[in-house]
Amino acid sequence: MADQNFDVVILGGGPGGYVAAIRAAQLGMKTALVEREHLGGICLNWGCIPTKALLRTSEISHLLHTLPEFGFAPVDVKFDIDKVVKRSRAVAKQLSDGVGYLMRKNKITVFDGSGKLAGKQTLAVEKDGKPLATLKAPHIVLATGARARELPGVERDGKLVWTYKDAMVPTAMPKSLLVIGSGAIGIEFASFYRNMGAEVTVVEVLPRILPVEDEEISAFAHKAFEKQGMKIMTGVAVKAAKKNAQNVAVTVEVGGKAQEITVDRVISAVGIVGNVENIGLEDTGVKVDRTHVTIDEYCRTGEPGVYAIGDLVGPPWLAHKAMHEGVICVEKIAGLNDVHAMDVRNIPGCTYCRPQVASVGLTEAKAKELGYEVKVGRFPFIGNGKAIAMGEPEGLAKTVFDAKTGELLGAHMVGAEVTEMIQGYTIARTLETTEAELIRTVFPHPTVSETMHEAVLAAYGRTLHF
Repeated sequence: MADQNFDVVILGGGPGGYVAAIRAAQLGMKTALVEREHLGGICLNWGCIPTKALLRTSEISHLLHTLPEFGFAPVDVKFDIDKVVKRSRAVAKQLSDGVGYLMRKNKITVFDGSGKLAGKQTLAVEKDGKPLATLKAPHIVLATGARARELPGVERDGKLVWTYKDAMVPTAMPKSLLVIGSGAIGIEFASFYRNMGAEVTVVEVLPRILPVEDEEISAFAHKAFEKQGMKIMTGVAVKAAKKNAQNVAVTVEVGGKAQEITVDRVISAVGIVGNVENIGLEDTGVKVDRTHVTIDEYCRTGEPGVYAIGDLVGPPWLAHKAMHEGVICVEKIAGLNDVHAMDVRNIPGCTYCRPQVASVGLTEAKAKELGYEVKVGRFPFIGNGKAIAMGEPEGLAKTVFDAKTGELLGAHMVGAEVTEMIQGYTIARTLETTEAELIRTVFPHPTVSETMHEAVLAAYGRTLHF
């Protein structure tokens, strides 16, 4: 085992880590990446990508059930869950292999093992408990990601109680499910299984589902899910889970009263925990707050020469945020003069349920809480020709402007393909666009994106099509 010297060493090959490695290599730095499992991390292998493959399948299932609405004869919809899972895993593998190609293309040295800080400018790598390499670098970037948080009393067993990993590879289709937690992960799985025919109940301890979204969008989604046959319970505390041979009896507390819900499977989606253990943070200046590493605006920790990005650090815990942090971090290391600090208010959030949910910036309530006088615009998809023609008239676009300056403070959407459209509002915020530029922008017709324009017009009393 020999020491190996690099300019930058990155611990973790997820979206943040591999993008940081690529950018470092582009900037002429000798770069190493250490990954203990699969290149692409959780996102490519067990998160963003394979779940979208599953959700595409459930979307097709939904469309097949609506064939008569489009003039086709109805069909008896059947599916093979093994093939559904196999396709999802194949998609994930293709992209993970693609990351490997990018590492080779950019001449990045990849170490297949676990890494740990081992003194100043040093990262020790081991494989299967045996030393593999000692890497030296003036800059070490921690990108170890996070894992699912477990709810006490409802711990995962992989058979009856699932985390997101188990929910992605079912060996059989459960007839009934209880999803604990209504954030993006919980709601996406609830949507997938409901659209594939399972009876789904969602329980949320907070007063409403999708709690980080604008309250109006959250309420719209709630009604849409219930219309699909999903049962949603808010303000609910999960107290215990009794595992039987083939099902789980979950005790919940609603309004001070205990209630038992028996289902085939439970999906626990109650947040994440940063992977801060066993990476050598002891005896360093790296500070940890509630399992996440504390950083400054350029991803620097309290330990000189050590940086952290992605799910290991603060919210929002999103792959695209991790990627952007990786670029910011490495460009600052390289000494570029035009490096911008991360503004989390300009990071869009997307939930790929049916209907989709997407947002960027401040909610209406948050804007008012911060003292803004606001102008709010709303436009329903039922007023949009393309949405109606597609058979997707269920949706809403909402904008929040600063009444004094015209700044777009936030935008919130629910409906078909809004996860593809939210980037328009994100660009507007990044460019510090006001209502004047957005009103003058010509949107193509007929497109669902016209709802975005109308939501801007609505904030200023100029709606045209509703």
